[in-house]
Amino acid sequence: MTSRLSSVRRWIAVGFVAVLPLVVLLVHAQMETPLLRPLDADRPIPTFISQEGPGNRPGDRDLAEHALEAWAKATGGILTFRFVEEKDALLRLRWVSAPGSLYGEMRPIMVEGRKGAEVFVRPEIAGLGKELDARARADSLFRDTIVYLTCLHEFGHALGLDHTANYEDIMFSFGYEGDIMNYFQRYRRQLQKREDIALHLGLSELDLKRIRQLYPPPRIPARQ
Repeated sequence: MTSRLSSVRRWIAVGFVAVLPLVVLLVHAQMETPLLRPLDADRPIPTFISQEGPGNRPGDRDLAEHALEAWAKATGGILTFRFVEEKDALLRLRWVSAPGSLYGEMRPIMVEGRKGAEVFVRPEIAGLGKELDARARADSLFRDTIVYLTCLHEFGHALGLDHTANYEDIMFSFGYEGDIMNYFQRYRRQLQKREDIALHLGLSELDLKRIRQLYPPPRIPARQ
């Protein structure tokens, strides 16, 4: 998700140090959204979710998996995912540190001639603003809300969805302003416990409509 003070920005991975835990060095610039395109959903999408990275906590993988499940449910099961090694994955998620107030990013990739996507998610709330940081420190479910919704948003890009200007959408861009605290709080208010995240998709009617347009049910041939 882009920050309130920026238009659509892209992170560019510029390197990492192999002898340290995964550290992706990212720089951001005013750029167009990366080319968005649907993935091949004729079979389960090979997916990799890293279990380590700066700020990553035990259970963050569950949040990423819930985000995938939300998109699968949104399409009525047209989208399915299977977990594989990173080298074989068309869809890859890494937990990263990031400069400034960036939440996450997606960039398209090609894997053996097939369209894929790499998703980067920042699990550390510190640096996203004093108000968000203080709330996340006081309320672990609010922190999990931010991480979950960021995964949901960036997976939406990976699946082919662009930003919207509709505040109700998960694909809403903070570049259009809006109350960021309330954006996260309205989802947080639906949760009594962490397990409730699996029950609340966090998708608007427009999100559902748009993803179903990209991944429609197969057509049944008319009877002759």
